[in-house]
Amino acid sequence: MNATERERIVVSVGGSLIVPDQIDTDFLTRFKTLILDKVQQGFTFSVIAGGGKTARHYQEAANAVTSLSQHDLDWIGIHTTRLNAQLLRDIFVGYAHPQVIKNPTIDIEADEPIIIAAGWQPGCSTDYDAVLMAKNLGATRLVNLSNIDYVYTADPRTNPDAKKIEKIAWPEFRKLIPEKWDPGLSSPFDPVAAKEAEAIGLEVAIMNGAHLDEFSNYIDGNPFVGTVIA
Repeated sequence: MNATERERIVVSVGGSLIVPDQIDTDFLTRFKTLILDKVQQGFTFSVIAGGGKTARHYQEAANAVTSLSQHDLDWIGIHTTRLNAQLLRDIFVGYAHPQVIKNPTIDIEADEPIIIAAGWQPGCSTDYDAVLMAKNLGATRLVNLSNIDYVYTADPRTNPDAKKIEKIAWPEFRKLIPEKWDPGLSSPFDPVAAKEAEAIGLEVAIMNGAHLDEFSNYIDGNPFVGTVIA
């Protein structure tokens, strides 16, 4: 990517934002408006969809009938992300690359300002796919839109002493999360992805996707509610 090209920001959108229970058309409408507004300002985006609660519902249902391996559970999650990604691609029709990218390491020839991607292969999450895509495209910023305002020192739901973190370095962040990833892991950022992001010097911002004005502030370099890992 040469210096005259527009900055590409990778955005990982949690499945919990796309389908909290029913498909959230209000969120999708606001997300589309914001992304297209930023495209007009000169940014380009690679958006990766997560599986969220839909993936867990399918995984639990399958497991209730037949005891499944982690590999098989992973594939259910991957296909859920692909359904969510197809929904996003169709929402951005006319602006997005026509194919949903399923392998973040391939050469991506796209003239469109928006690329939509989904889960790739068992053993890694969409966080990891997002980091690989950032590496592939030469992006230096990755936004993780989830359902939390900040990363905390502990789980605030169970620990009243948990403190919010506004900025943290990768080595300190990695001490806060599990060492290994497994399907359905609830961690602010996948451990495998964190290791790779640290290795390539990627800045990751984690914030609540319900508050898209904070996402806008971050892109524009303004103060925002969220955690930066760098």
